[in-house]
Amino acid sequence: MNRITTALLAALEALLVVAIGIGIAMVPLTVLWAAHFGLSVEWFVFWRAAADIWLLGNGVDLTVQLGSDVAAALGLAGADTPFLISVVPLGFAMLSVLMGVHTGRRAAETPHRWTGVGVAVGTYAVLATLVTLSAVSETVRPDRLQGLVLPTLIYAAGVLVGAELGRRKIAGAVDGLDGVSRSIRSWYRQMPQTARGVIEGALRGGTAAAAGVLIVSAVAVAVLIAVNYATIIGLYEAVQAGVFGGATITLAQLALIPNLVIWAAAWFVGPGIALGVGSTVSPIGTAVGTLPGLPLFGALPQGTPAYGFVGLLVPVLVGFVFAVVTRQFLAQPGIPERTTLEHVLTGLGMGVVGGALLGLLAWWSAGAMGPGRLVEVGPNPVLVGALAAAEIGVAAVLGMLAGRVRLPSVRRVKR
Repeated sequence: MNRITTALLAALEALLVVAIGIGIAMVPLTVLWAAHFGLSVEWFVFWRAAADIWLLGNGVDLTVQLGSDVAAALGLAGADTPFLISVVPLGFAMLSVLMGVHTGRRAAETPHRWTGVGVAVGTYAVLATLVTLSAVSETVRPDRLQGLVLPTLIYAAGVLVGAELGRRKIAGAVDGLDGVSRSIRSWYRQMPQTARGVIEGALRGGTAAAAGVLIVSAVAVAVLIAVNYATIIGLYEAVQAGVFGGATITLAQLALIPNLVIWAAAWFVGPGIALGVGSTVSPIGTAVGTLPGLPLFGALPQGTPAYGFVGLLVPVLVGFVFAVVTRQFLAQPGIPERTTLEHVLTGLGMGVVGGALLGLLAWWSAGAMGPGRLVEVGPNPVLVGALAAAEIGVAAVLGMLAGRVRLPSVRRVKR
């Protein structure tokens, strides 16, 4: 495959990623325009709405100025003045990253890897700029600087990861390293064995512990939706959005599923989430006021759940189990048994890494969802990160010290 063909295919893939992302919102909105409004409203209104949704899903803040009649109908304080919407429906960002990984893999399969990567990211940047400029209206104004930068950064991250994975698959993880990778590996190997063991254990175990908490959170969200299915359906009926409006609401809720998983993780860690200023959903209890009109919020736990404090054991147990597994991964024939201090430092490092990851995810999932009290929605990232680091770290230290019991299914990894 020559360079021009590689560039054209990369540009086409970037165009498809943007088209699919906007099309997810554009298709139901266009059907709504035709079926409900009878084509009487200008179509570009719905295009701008789809573009705004896509930009919001890629981290771009929206400033909304509602008309006086709409603001009065909402009945929320501050609805008549410009307000910010910054809660990112992470489903759109995840889609951009995953499709970017696919683009990067495809580019790595060609002799012109960096040409494919550069053209794909450049095309995406141009398209994101055009979408940002076309989405501005009197009612909704996306942050132009964020619109020019953030969607492209998210997609570029996926493309670079995919290109690296594809390169490793083709060239091999050892012999096919580029200059930067060789320098990093050389610097890492020059470190003392003790430091390497602590760093490797902290990164492996901390990442695994954060992933473990998220997996438990995803299961909990699925269970809550199943248990409260009747309540959610009742809220759908109360909204009276019709078939197409209901489909649009459902798509919006699907895009928020990753947020709900992260919010469930914040609940297990302890701080919980806020659904408006002065509200709280935590293991201690639930106290909320007016909520955004999303039926999925009917799955929220009510009152003071009897199992609340049991949920706090999740990050502790996850940290302990993965510390035991991490200790056995690090154990290799011919290497002296690590000291107690090394095990303690590795456990504390696991807490730092796990807390940092969960704190960053909490920060990315939170923001403003409307005027008035809805300017504060989601978890407090500092509290989530700090408490997660403490819970996982203490449990991981105990797990590292108690990790002499061998798990037969754990394979040793040669480095």
